[in-house]
Amino acid sequence: MIWNYRAPWWLPSGNAQTIYAAKVARRYAGEKPRWGRERWDTPDGDFVDVDWRTDNVAVSDNAPLLVLFHGLEGSSSSHYAQAFAAEVQTRRWRMAIPHFRGCSGEINRAPRAYHSGDFEEVGWMLQRFRSQHRGPLYAVGISLGGNALMRWAGEMGQAAAQVVNGVASVCSPIDLTASGHAIDTGFNKAVYARMFLGSMKPRAMQKLQQFPGLFDPEALMAAKTLYAFDDVFTAPLHGFRNTHDYWGRASAKPGLSRVRVPALVLNARNDPFIPAHSLPTQNQVSRHVTLWQPETGGHVGFASGKFPANLKEMPWAVTEWMTQHG
Repeated sequence: MIWNYRAPWWLPSGNAQTIYAAKVARRYAGEKPRWGRERWDTPDGDFVDVDWRTDNVAVSDNAPLLVLFHGLEGSSSSHYAQAFAAEVQTRRWRMAIPHFRGCSGEINRAPRAYHSGDFEEVGWMLQRFRSQHRGPLYAVGISLGGNALMRWAGEMGQAAAQVVNGVASVCSPIDLTASGHAIDTGFNKAVYARMFLGSMKPRAMQKLQQFPGLFDPEALMAAKTLYAFDDVFTAPLHGFRNTHDYWGRASAKPGLSRVRVPALVLNARNDPFIPAHSLPTQNQVSRHVTLWQPETGGHVGFASGKFPANLKEMPWAVTEWMTQHG
């Protein structure tokens, strides 16, 4: 199966496709997906909150379970999460969205947050899902969540198949250095980086109130780029020397040649966050990895259908691929 997405003619650019999908396009038909929250205590004394879709009560316990890892500053309310929830309802699958630490609306307990290469956390979550679910288990990561998921798949190698039936990343910055610099430049810096920093800075300052002296607040508040923010906050809190070290070591791309479980890597070539030249080629990945690189789609865009468009096509394509390969 190959999915050849084409954006509607009235969404002519990657930026338009990105913003329209996030702000305007229909995410689901009918009622809004409903979630029930479950709190998991982590081995280090912290917690993560997992949202389960609760309005598909007729679904069998042994039906496939889709675990969706959200993107930077995302949650179960994100447009892509609701679009996947609608597709899961149609397929009569179960679905869970584990929130990275601090992303569920309540600040976490530990002197850390989450980051793009957090594959140990992804692995711990997936092992727990596997231990309590008997049916097929599929994992999808969006943007940051997809990089962390693919990083896990590369690290695990053959052992990943004991946990999941298949994995997929959607619009993930698997070369963090290339993507980080792209977000911090020009229009992207003025719009997207500013948007992310608008929520990341207050959350970091909450963390400083929990743990005085954790980082330099003046340097953090002065940060105008993700590079500067990561240099003050993300990198040192998670064991990296600096942003350069973090972006280099956390990127999933070098490990794609070690993936031994069915894996789909989907990236639009006009994604404003992810330069097309940084995307992997088939000779850089293992035979278990399928690359979809449509010319259009933006960053987690992929709106389709007549105006005002909907977000059904991409979740359908990803889950259909999983049923065929997982």
